[in-house]
Amino acid sequence: MKKWLFGTLIVVFFISCKTDAPIKTDSVSFYDTQLFKDVQMSAIFEDSKTFVDLVPKKDIATLEEEYLQSKDNQGFSLKDFVLENFEDKSMRGLQFELDTTQNMYTHISHMWDKLKRSPDSVISHSTRIALPYNYIVPGGRFQEIYYWDSYFTMEGLLVDEQQEVAQSMVDNFAFLIDSIGFIPNGTRDYYKTRSQPPYFALMVDAIARKDQQLLVKYLPEMTKEYNYWMEGTRAGDSIDPEKRVVNLNGGITLNRYWDAGNTPRPESYKEDFLLASSLPSDSLKQLLYKNLRSAAASGWDFSSRWFGEEGGLGSTEILSILPVDLNSLLYFMEKTLAKANGLKGDKSAQNHFQELAETRKKAIQEYFWNAEDGYFHDFNFEKGAMTPSPTLAGVSPLFFGIATDEQAEKVKDVLMSTFLKDGGLVTTLDHSGQQWDAPNGWAPLQWLAVNGLLNYGYVDEAKEIMTRWLTLNEKVYANTGKMMEKYNVEDLSLLSGGGEYPTQDGFGWTNGVALGFKQLLEDLGRPN
Repeated sequence: MKKWLFGTLIVVFFISCKTDAPIKTDSVSFYDTQLFKDVQMSAIFEDSKTFVDLVPKKDIATLEEEYLQSKDNQGFSLKDFVLENFEDKSMRGLQFELDTTQNMYTHISHMWDKLKRSPDSVISHSTRIALPYNYIVPGGRFQEIYYWDSYFTMEGLLVDEQQEVAQSMVDNFAFLIDSIGFIPNGTRDYYKTRSQPPYFALMVDAIARKDQQLLVKYLPEMTKEYNYWMEGTRAGDSIDPEKRVVNLNGGITLNRYWDAGNTPRPESYKEDFLLASSLPSDSLKQLLYKNLRSAAASGWDFSSRWFGEEGGLGSTEILSILPVDLNSLLYFMEKTLAKANGLKGDKSAQNHFQELAETRKKAIQEYFWNAEDGYFHDFNFEKGAMTPSPTLAGVSPLFFGIATDEQAEKVKDVLMSTFLKDGGLVTTLDHSGQQWDAPNGWAPLQWLAVNGLLNYGYVDEAKEIMTRWLTLNEKVYANTGKMMEKYNVEDLSLLSGGGEYPTQDGFGWTNGVALGFKQLLEDLGRPN
């Protein structure tokens, strides 16, 4: 089995981790005010995220008092009140001057400076978490750093030989782990109730390709993050979910996505509130809110992947699901922690994490491999069964070298016969209307699939996927001058759709994967 992406894989040890409860700030308390609820439910702004990113000109208590005293007055305008008392300090409306004579790859290289942000200054009452180093934002409505996006962005930065920017992003994530105890979904305080797919170890591994001692440098932060994900681990003879871990029979512990909150997401308050409004009890509403929040933690918000048997967004039951990609990521985290401890000279910790990784690898084989269709599925621990529908997340065991050669061949066959469309790989086979479903394709999933196939020697198949994906990227760029967050891979005449907001452009991870694929194709030789 040939490894294209990683060097030798190996891994980490428990240290105490701070609580994942959100830090109480002025802006966090704002989410409980009548002003906040009224603005979000009134749809003054088309996008619910707009309001939570505005900066109040006064402290929240004063604004709430002024609002309650004036809101029932004749002629009162809620919109005018907001515009008078809040200001937009983001760069979401920033327009770029496009040079339509540039090819797509030159455009991407020039976009780094457009998407780069300098270290943040602390702004009173802002929801933004200030970062001490330079970073790249995704683009569009996303004007803060996002966790899992950043790994794929970094791969493009490294192709463009921007090692310094890539390392500054790792330094920002290390800062977040040290100051908060984990890496939140994004750098807004309303994201502090959850993390996202844990790619920090991959980021460190990526920048350490030229200097393995960087694995040792970031070992404390990788260890703290591992402890955050594994908090609540204990042996037992019954299924016992606790935060992000699920303790299974036989002393096996696997992981799920979990958010500490059980209220509507501040950045999608109206959407969540209305979705839950028909439920008959507060407890059912709170359970749905927690499932929606936890689905946001997965990065796949939203998808039929998380739906229950009745279908639809209201049936989301991710809290009952062990995701194959999350557990593959934690396998890599354990391997990386073992390697870093080995480089440090701590043989005991190295062996400890190596054993944890091997135990998880066996569990992934046991719980996620479906021999009937030759593919890796998620596992619903409440039902004691794999989820029925395959998704592109099933390529993760190939990306991380967990699959056997026989399994990899079967996954390859499923990808090429079922998931491959004219524009690349489709996310799922379900046309639910959600953005992480058909007909959409996403850059990070193309990256995982392609490199997973290359790990097992399937060069022609990987080249075919890359060529189709880049051809679609180039076509959309030629028509719009933009790089998109996601693409319709089934009908190349249409833009992608679905989700809670319009299609975004920029776009960090699409740019990173495009540059990475271009480099890979040059290394491999394009198909005839």
